[in-house]
Amino acid sequence: MNLLKEITLQIKEEASRLGFAACGMAPAGEIDGENCRFMQQWLERKDYAGMEYMTGNLDKRMNPALLVEGAKSIISVALNYYPAQFIKPSEYQFAWYAYGEDYHTVMKDKLYALLQFIAQRLPDTEGRAFCDTAPLLERYWAWRCGLGWIGKNTQLIIPHAGSTFFLGELVINTELEYDTPQQSRCGNCTRCLEACPTHALQAPFRLNAARCLSYLTIENRQDIPDFAAEKMGNCIYGCDRCQQACPWNRFATPCQEPRLTPKHELLSMTREGWKQLSIDEYRRIFKGSAVKRAKYEGLMRNIQCVQTAAQKKKDGLSPE
Repeated sequence: MNLLKEITLQIKEEASRLGFAACGMAPAGEIDGENCRFMQQWLERKDYAGMEYMTGNLDKRMNPALLVEGAKSIISVALNYYPAQFIKPSEYQFAWYAYGEDYHTVMKDKLYALLQFIAQRLPDTEGRAFCDTAPLLERYWAWRCGLGWIGKNTQLIIPHAGSTFFLGELVINTELEYDTPQQSRCGNCTRCLEACPTHALQAPFRLNAARCLSYLTIENRQDIPDFAAEKMGNCIYGCDRCQQACPWNRFATPCQEPRLTPKHELLSMTREGWKQLSIDEYRRIFKGSAVKRAKYEGLMRNIQCVQTAAQKKKDGLSPE
């Protein structure tokens, strides 16, 4: 076994030891022409809704090698977040990814540990760790690194594991042995498109954020449009319906990372408790949580939308 292959294998073994479910490598450089055109078309249509930051740093978005001087390799990793415990179906729901500690923190800690491992074996190695914290097309690079393929719902799907994974990257100045991208195994399946309650998935691989419940309940700072509020059901933060409909997620296994385990306070909350939630309770329950992205005002807005929609349905005023 040559040195390059040996160190690449050691990195993957260490990634597994750190708790990552998958790890792959690709040469740093520009994204391919097809995906570059797809990204430009998405921006031209303004499918990013209010996320104006998506229009910035396009040079780095198209070529993450610009993020690290002398970059030669991108290492992509995936961390499982499929819950071992779920909120009771009768209570208000949260997207699964937000059950535990903020994934940015959990992923960064593990990525830095992996980077340190590499530097100990290759002393001249320098690089940076990213987890949804830079203009880097994470799902594209996860595909390019051979972790899986991008499904029609725009989520990365790992074969025989599903799509409930956080993605992270190391961009380093060291050459490695590289993996081969995987072909899509979605076939003719369109269950994710059919499951989207607001038709945000307007075609395979095309997500219009302005119609997406995840965007509208988390990133969006304005009122939630009536058409979307009526489709929220009992979910007050995010939406997992396209993932729940995906046949590949039947292979999902419970997350083993303790820091992603939901707090007892979250699992034990009731609808009445959410209705009466104070800002101090909000800070206590969601300390160190990704839910703070929506802020207290946003979460209470979401709760009010769900309550209003439920009352309209009860009164026969809902279009459903």
